[in-house]
Amino acid sequence: MERINVLVCAGTGCASSESMEVYNEFKKAAKKYGIEKEVRVVKTGCFGLCQKGPIVAVHPDKVFYCHVKVEDVDRIVSEHLYKGRVVKELELSDIDEETKEKVFEIDKIRFYAKQQRIALRNCGVINPEDIQEYIAKDGYMALGKAITEMTPQEVIDEILASGLRGRGGGGFPAGRKWQFAANQPKGQKYVICNADEGDPGAFMDRSILEGDPHSVIEAMAIAAYAIGADHGYIYIRAEYPIAVHRLELAIKDAKELGLLGNNIFGTDFNFDVEIRLGAGAFVCGEETALIMSIEGKRGMPVSRPPYPAVSGVWGKPTIINNVETYANVPIIINKGAEWFASIGTEKSKGTKVFALGGKIVNTGLVEIPMGTTLREIIYEIGGGIPNNKEFKAVQTGGPSGGLLTENQLDTPIDFDNLVALGSMMGSGGMIVLDEDNCVVDVARFYMDFIVDESCGKCTPCRIGTKRLLEILDKITKGEGTLEMLDELEDLSKHIKNNALCGLGQTAANPVLSTLSQFRDEYIAHIVDKKCPAHVCKDLLTYVIDPDLCKKCSICAKHCPVNCITGVPGKEPYVIDAEACIKCGSCVDVCRFNAIEKV
Repeated sequence: MERINVLVCAGTGCASSESMEVYNEFKKAAKKYGIEKEVRVVKTGCFGLCQKGPIVAVHPDKVFYCHVKVEDVDRIVSEHLYKGRVVKELELSDIDEETKEKVFEIDKIRFYAKQQRIALRNCGVINPEDIQEYIAKDGYMALGKAITEMTPQEVIDEILASGLRGRGGGGFPAGRKWQFAANQPKGQKYVICNADEGDPGAFMDRSILEGDPHSVIEAMAIAAYAIGADHGYIYIRAEYPIAVHRLELAIKDAKELGLLGNNIFGTDFNFDVEIRLGAGAFVCGEETALIMSIEGKRGMPVSRPPYPAVSGVWGKPTIINNVETYANVPIIINKGAEWFASIGTEKSKGTKVFALGGKIVNTGLVEIPMGTTLREIIYEIGGGIPNNKEFKAVQTGGPSGGLLTENQLDTPIDFDNLVALGSMMGSGGMIVLDEDNCVVDVARFYMDFIVDESCGKCTPCRIGTKRLLEILDKITKGEGTLEMLDELEDLSKHIKNNALCGLGQTAANPVLSTLSQFRDEYIAHIVDKKCPAHVCKDLLTYVIDPDLCKKCSICAKHCPVNCITGVPGKEPYVIDAEACIKCGSCVDVCRFNAIEKV
């Protein structure tokens, strides 16, 4: 029997930082010190604190090591696992704000202190490739309870009473969607898990599937029982190979134990799941386009009604929920609707998982109760803005969302509050911007993404977003006019009101929110021909301060177009603004901060 467990994060983020090499090295080192029978090394899911990866947790000691390299493993094994001495300099820690001393207790570290992990409850805790570990954490108890102790309507009533709203973007009540499908005449019905996570910077669903795939499979089976379905699809993008592999393994293991297939738990309930791989089209995150793709057609939205709950895949009643929505279902059935509804706000119950990225100290995955403020997430959980830079804005909801500023940081986060502020929760991407980000360029970036990903079916989205991008391009190049601001606003509203699907209808949100919050920055690009954040290349000029220049010539040597001249050791160097291609190489190599962007 092992006396100690070593959990190595095997999510995509840590795996890209060689956590699998760390995992293998732990096994080798344990054998080297003759303790391989005492130490169990386990691959697990995301711990959330991606910025500190690779992360290794040692239990029952409750020690978390961060930034673990292959060369650190021998020391951890010899000192901690063999001799019982924690390697403090590698241990995850924080600074107590009052005593200014190091804190090592996980519950007191600010990143975790205000989180409440429900959807992420098993991520970083269990081996996602071992069904027995999921079962040991009450896995499949909810399914057993639902199909042996509850009627289908009682299951739906429990989800309705919990107040669970869809975590995929729109926030539609999950129980109502299930009820619509259940009310359809008996016959073939389907349940679908939408794991087509396409927002830039979003990785919530991927992390759940990598760390706890059985929770989604169990929830889909519960949903199928509730509406009278016997087949399900998990639609996931092929760019998620780790998640796909663990899903395939989870489905196989569940079938072998009789938790999928025929006569589940000895009842007459039958349910099976299959995986459908998406090719990475952003529009296939929209439910009707996703259905078209599952059917082997081009992924393009169709008009509604009828809604999928009435006529979905293959024309049959279908419910579609995203990964995070499903991840909440088993624990709601186990603990009860009243428990879940006690968390969050009046209209937004439970917790929400966010992928926190951009200009933030603690990038990673966070799960917070609804009603937590943006300020708490950014400054307490996220650790604030790096390098003492000024906070500028936060983009929530990805390409469909909008920017929120300093004045809105104390807003309690829920579905309705974010929409009222001109943004949205979306699937949960949260990108923080600082003073060095140009909001016009940010709007241009998202519009470039939308233009590339538009399916092209409807004119407002296909042509309207292209025109928006052209105007934004002109403004970032110093070719804009003040009249263009009205054009941007009018065209954005037209797209919002006339596009076919939800993705097209929200495509212009980044433009509208940046115009509303940072109109002065647009005006600076147009009137002053300057980018206040010094981002837009065509509006930049590189200048060498003669008082700071050390006449070392290193900038001239690295200039690819030879536009920097001077006499080494005698004359300060000068940049020919006309010949400069604004590549920034000179700024990168100057050790004396003598070159500035104006």
